[in-house]
Amino acid sequence: MGDGNARRGLPRHPAGRRPSPARGRAALGVDETAYLAATASHGTVFATGLVDLTRPSGSPARLLDVVPGRSGVVLSAWLRERELGWRAGVRVAALDPFRGYASALRAQLPHAVRVLDAFHVVRLGFDAVDQVRRRVQQETLGHRGRAGDPLYGIRRVLRRGHDHHSDTSWTRLLHGLDLGDPDGEVAAAWIAAQELRLLYRHTNPARAAAAFYRWLSFCADSEVPELHRLARTLDSWRDELLARSTVAGVSNGPTEAVNLLLKKVKRVGHGFRNFANYRLRLLLHCGVNWQTPPTTALRGRLHASW
Repeated sequence: MGDGNARRGLPRHPAGRRPSPARGRAALGVDETAYLAATASHGTVFATGLVDLTRPSGSPARLLDVVPGRSGVVLSAWLRERELGWRAGVRVAALDPFRGYASALRAQLPHAVRVLDAFHVVRLGFDAVDQVRRRVQQETLGHRGRAGDPLYGIRRVLRRGHDHHSDTSWTRLLHGLDLGDPDGEVAAAWIAAQELRLLYRHTNPARAAAAFYRWLSFCADSEVPELHRLARTLDSWRDELLARSTVAGVSNGPTEAVNLLLKKVKRVGHGFRNFANYRLRLLLHCGVNWQTPPTTALRGRLHASW
């Protein structure tokens, strides 16, 4: 069989062979990054990054590969090219709430536990707080937030975790809600977002499931349509969300760290238009464990008396 990268018109590994993950990798991270920014002629072009989350303590995550596109078809094609033994060794897969990736992982790695990343889930909760705040702002004052408006003045405080508040910020938060949230909808959304944060602190699966049920009941009993929508979304990801309690310590955090490095490489290179060159540069920077000998220290300046 021919090389899969050659069939896609992508470069071979610098050592002469396709960069394939090592055998026995237990955790895989999947996320997308922007390859080309949107222009007048095309939208944003995305690429899918695959990251090895199984690494020794203290060592950075390693980029396994990056492929053009952001879809389940792209991820499925990449996984099908891996050896059966490698696929069998992947026990956990971390992803963000994107159905395309979830479907591909379910089809190609049916034995792997899919874990919904905590960062993306909590961000959905606080995005709902922002949506409720903007709607209540329009309904009560008839315009977008302006300086001096109660809810606009606490927009950043609303996104802060309850355990990170000072006495001053608590006072600001409660004062803003008293003045700008007559029906308590923003307060209800804020409580739901905080409870969603606390959900990821449960390490016992039964307690995590019970806490998630209570959270869904709270959202369903509220009169806030944004919370109803958020509850329906996360309920459809119930298995992936609760899986975090069974595989503690696995998240897409290292994948996000690799994404920052990918953006740095693209920024230093002033952008890329050829995906093959882009992929090769990323693999050389983030996908190779360089075994370089230590450099010899430069000789210091001789003393003047010598």
